[in-house]
Amino acid sequence: MDKNLLRSRLQEFLTEDIGRGDLTSESIFSDTDSGCASLVAREECIAAGARRVAGEVFHVLNPRVSITNCVEDGTQLQPGDLLMTVAGPVIDLLKGERVALNLLQRLCGIATLTGKFVQAVEGTGVRVTDTRKTTPGMRMFEKYAVRAGGGSNHRFNLTDGVLIKDNHIAACGSIGETVRRTREQIPHTIKIEVETDTLKQVEECLACNVDIIMLDNMDTETMIRAVQMINGKALVEASGGVRLETVREIAETGVDIISIGALTHSALSCDIGMDWVE
Repeated sequence: MDKNLLRSRLQEFLTEDIGRGDLTSESIFSDTDSGCASLVAREECIAAGARRVAGEVFHVLNPRVSITNCVEDGTQLQPGDLLMTVAGPVIDLLKGERVALNLLQRLCGIATLTGKFVQAVEGTGVRVTDTRKTTPGMRMFEKYAVRAGGGSNHRFNLTDGVLIKDNHIAACGSIGETVRRTREQIPHTIKIEVETDTLKQVEECLACNVDIIMLDNMDTETMIRAVQMINGKALVEASGGVRLETVREIAETGVDIISIGALTHSALSCDIGMDWVE
């Protein structure tokens, strides 16, 4: 994660939550009161963002806050396991609590769901990736959590690669013409990926020598036929409606990549709390 962008986003989140000040905490405590608290898992989950995100929340508030005992990203946690300890001015710990927990719960939830998908395809050689179906303003954090869970990132934004989708093709007229126009404009170092939903479109992609062919919302029988047709001439990505119950079957069709929007748009936040130590 870009550190400058990270701190800028965290400052925005803190400003949103704190407003003109923490009326409750500032009424009870003085600037000289100090304390210590632990962030603890309440359920089984995979850790993501303890040091680099939640810890940074407190450092944005006050660089004097001490962050210790941070668990490494990707660590499998059990209920009661410690993610990190924070110590410093009581007011700053309380001001940062909600933002730090919101982010940590969200990122651990994404990492945990990603880990389940990765485990489900273990041994197949298939790469599990995310998509751009992320929460606006949270893409950097959510894609970071996917990697913590053992997954990989697809495009971060539209400048990261060419992906010709159904509406590009519909607006242009055909796969062949869309690819031709694209090749005239992009550097030779950029790969071209095309989304398909029929075997006829797969044939068109092969005729155009595209680099990556996405099989979108195909049933597994059609995917098997598509993989046989492609026969190593392009990377094959499966996408669309992938569930934990179906991801293994999809992986066994012979595709190289499975992209899953649910990793970021459907992950549930994990139960993590901040317990006062002293």
